[in-house]
Amino acid sequence: MPPEDEAGRVHCRLDELLAERGMTLSRLAELVGVTVVNLSILKNDRAKAIRFSTLTAICDVLGCEVGDLLVVTPPTPGR
Repeated sequence: MPPEDEAGRVHCRLDELLAERGMTLSRLAELVGVTVVNLSILKNDRAKAIRFSTLTAICDVLGCEVGDLLVVTPPTPGR
């Protein structure tokens, strides 16, 4: 299992993808079949995990790849 600080390096680009598509978080939640709260946790980089079924549903609705949605930020020097 990666150290806690490593998990914090994964950034979700949901805000940017929604803005590019003119879609609200509420509409995405409706189309994906998850709660707005769960998407908000993901959007705000507070999620510890995501189900593959949810991830693929989000990508299907947004017409994107996993790498468009989730990116890994560079490590902080000295860690």
